[in-house]
Amino acid sequence: MQVKVIGIPVSGSEAMEEILNTFLRTHKIIQVEQRLVQEQQGSVWSFCIRYVEGGVAPGAAKEKIDYRTVLDDASFQRFRGLRDLRNKLAAEEGVSPYIVFTDAELAEMAKLEAITEAGMKAIKGIGDKKVEKYGKHFVNANTTATNAPGE
Repeated sequence: MQVKVIGIPVSGSEAMEEILNTFLRTHKIIQVEQRLVQEQQGSVWSFCIRYVEGGVAPGAAKEKIDYRTVLDDASFQRFRGLRDLRNKLAAEEGVSPYIVFTDAELAEMAKLEAITEAGMKAIKGIGDKKVEKYGKHFVNANTTATNAPGE
């Protein structure tokens, strides 16, 4: 059994919350203890997570998907552009790319005729917080791509 401790500031903690949620979704969790820790610098929720090493939550271990075979050519080209944008945003924030959007979420976006915030919210796994934080980048990228010269 392994132990991981994650501290999340009480305010302004969306990125850390997503890291915690991703960790919980992708590991076989045995127990979670939480405590509110108050310090001079501010209050922090401390989560002590006990999990099984190498254990994966049910449904988390999935076979790699080759999106070239799943998407048509035009959708795959959009997917590649969306993936590049996602990787850029993740690098700027210092988070893993899947924290921004998963490949599956990007593939569903690539299938859309036009990316809108409402369309993004209809995709499984994309909620209000992700749309609020990242949506404008992907809507703008879609607008730029569809208005590109020569198309």
